[in-house]
Amino acid sequence: MAEQKIFGYASKISVKQGEEINFHVSADGAEVAQAQLVRLVHGDNHKDGPGFIEQEIGHAINGRWAVRKQFTQLGNFLRVDDPKRLLKLDGSLSMFCFIWPTMPKKGKRQIIMGRWDTVTNEGFALGINPQGYLEFWVGNGKEVDYVTAELPLIEKVWYFVGVSFDHASGKAEIYQESVLNRYNSLIGTVVPYDFASHVQTKFRFRQHNQVDTPFVIAGARDFHILRGYFVGDLYSGKIDRPCICRRPLTRPELDACREGKEPPKDAVAAYWDTSVGYTENGIGNTVVDTGPQGLSAVGVNNPVRGMTGWNWNGKNDCFRLAPGEFGGIEFHADAVTDCKWPVTNTMTIPADLKSGAYAIRLRIGPGQGLSEEYIVFFVRSSRPSAKLCFLVPTGSYLAYANESLSFDAQIIQPMTGQPPVVTDIDIETYEHGEFGFSTYNNFEDGAGVCFTSYKRPIINMRPKYRMSSMNITWQFPADLSIVAWLDHNGYDCDFITDEDLHREGLDAIKPYNCVMTGTHPEYVSERMLDAQEDFVSGGGRIIYMGGNGYYWCVGYMPDEPACMEVRKLDSGMRAWAARSGEHYLASTGEKSGLWRNRGRAPQKLLGVGMISEGFETCAPYRKMPDAFHRTVSWITEGVEGEIIGDRGLAYGAAAGIEIDRYDLSLGTPPHTKIIASSGGHSDNYVLVTEEILYAYAGMVGSLDYRIRADMTYFTSLNNGAVFSTGSIGFGQALPANRFDNSASKLLKNVVDAFIVDGKLPGQNWTLEEKQWR
Repeated sequence: MAEQKIFGYASKISVKQGEEINFHVSADGAEVAQAQLVRLVHGDNHKDGPGFIEQEIGHAINGRWAVRKQFTQLGNFLRVDDPKRLLKLDGSLSMFCFIWPTMPKKGKRQIIMGRWDTVTNEGFALGINPQGYLEFWVGNGKEVDYVTAELPLIEKVWYFVGVSFDHASGKAEIYQESVLNRYNSLIGTVVPYDFASHVQTKFRFRQHNQVDTPFVIAGARDFHILRGYFVGDLYSGKIDRPCICRRPLTRPELDACREGKEPPKDAVAAYWDTSVGYTENGIGNTVVDTGPQGLSAVGVNNPVRGMTGWNWNGKNDCFRLAPGEFGGIEFHADAVTDCKWPVTNTMTIPADLKSGAYAIRLRIGPGQGLSEEYIVFFVRSSRPSAKLCFLVPTGSYLAYANESLSFDAQIIQPMTGQPPVVTDIDIETYEHGEFGFSTYNNFEDGAGVCFTSYKRPIINMRPKYRMSSMNITWQFPADLSIVAWLDHNGYDCDFITDEDLHREGLDAIKPYNCVMTGTHPEYVSERMLDAQEDFVSGGGRIIYMGGNGYYWCVGYMPDEPACMEVRKLDSGMRAWAARSGEHYLASTGEKSGLWRNRGRAPQKLLGVGMISEGFETCAPYRKMPDAFHRTVSWITEGVEGEIIGDRGLAYGAAAGIEIDRYDLSLGTPPHTKIIASSGGHSDNYVLVTEEILYAYAGMVGSLDYRIRADMTYFTSLNNGAVFSTGSIGFGQALPANRFDNSASKLLKNVVDAFIVDGKLPGQNWTLEEKQWR
């Protein structure tokens, strides 16, 4: 019997009461799964906490589900919608484009463009052979003829490549010339390579085109007996301005196209100007055909746009300034943003189902490990009535979705200070790329992953999961410690997600008095930031429950709300760095990178911002003098002594993992009170790179005074306020000792005050008054 494994995802990550949600499931070794709707309360099995807690919910969705093996289309490419088969060229033709290959000597065939059927060997295509040479071939279903360039392609160098084929005479000519300049390629003009190749031959055979073969850019049609048709022979690298013509182009005509001139109008069948369509707000997945037929192409799995093209001259660093220089579209053979599995089952959310974190629990066979799946989603109230809202950091869940740092990151053990604890689930995720990557991964060609989506199984967005590199819960399962605390204390709390906040702005949180964040809300969009800033200024209260929050600037694809984009730039603690000229989001037109580098450091909204990370120990906080000021002494009411958070499920205390500090130079409101601070962190805690101008010895926890978690509080206009913990570990400290601990007591004081209408405690005392208890 095959090993039994089950995986799935939902059509929505957030769903309101009364709405429908679809579930997509794939199973190996089973045809039936047992399904159960559950409310997720606590997701950490740590011995010092309450353990894993879920509540089974009665619903018609429960019971036996028919399941089967599903298949995923890997790789991104462009598919041309050609219903009239105008590109079914049975006679003479030419094709050309600019390319920047990243893995020419991949050992596999890569098709740049064509109308090719890999199974039957019919049609025509221009591509790269397994040895890294440009090649053009035609096939009639029985025989294949081809012509190959003399010189191999060099990786990350811009070329103009093409072919001219005369059907009558059989003459086929490959055209390969470099268009390398001082900026656009990996190497410079001083390298004495010979890039040019012009090879001519006479074909014995001609192409035969199947009626239904699609024209594909960066791939070709393939077939498998179980999965049916899919796209294979995927290309890795950039393509700029591909074109197909109805007749052979002469060498002078191709020379002119290489120089950037338009192709001959009388010859063009389709010309996809990849630099057309840029706006102030980015660019979508449709690539415009400026030729006479209007055969626009559509990107599958989000080919990366906003990338430098063949003619980028290094002066303009944004596609908004010079769109004509940003025609490069980058393709990766292992990219996935939507598995596109058929729907397995559909559920209507009951109108009376409590807002919260839910999942469909699926079990096959033994029902544990790989044979158990939780498809997580969040139920939102259709009529908000609670005073408290939990803002689920789903953007950050997407950023870390299916991360594999334990396997691929050479620095992971020195960074975490411990060996990884790897499970069969981790290995399965790593070995099966069809679930896609996190934004902490690189594609096989080394490029960083900038798009992520929940339209695929997210293995680490499930309860009980522990991040292998740190052996603690992380992101969603860590946030369930906050959910369990809310449940334990009986708070009426609505749940909304980052996606909701991005889509609706201030309206999404306006009904509430208080918004609580998760443990690590690292990835936020401009609209999310604006909404929370306006919320506080308008009298709302925020409890920032994390560390390293509000750090990276992200965008969401306007027509694909499940898909988020981030570019890691030349600052910040990052797993990769975007190349020069490729710092702007295709989804929104904004510059990505750190919010700090765009003038919106998290200190301006939260009072604290990222200062350090360390992963093998946590420390407690110690009360600071401000804690005893009459305006804020209510926060620590009932917390005896000076120590706060000396217990925790993450390394034994509340302050650590990733920590934030108060910094007036970065915009911390000047009247902010420091309630408590941690200290004495180990040398595994290092100063973040954005703080460093010159590196020197001593930027570690035991020596640098800046490396600490600051717990802060400040008031705003209209009775608004912000309380910040400044630590990822704080949320995981709440369940310790059955929720009876100093961190839990302190947080309850804050929540109880923040959900009440009107003035906050201590506001009868002016900001300037310095009376002390």
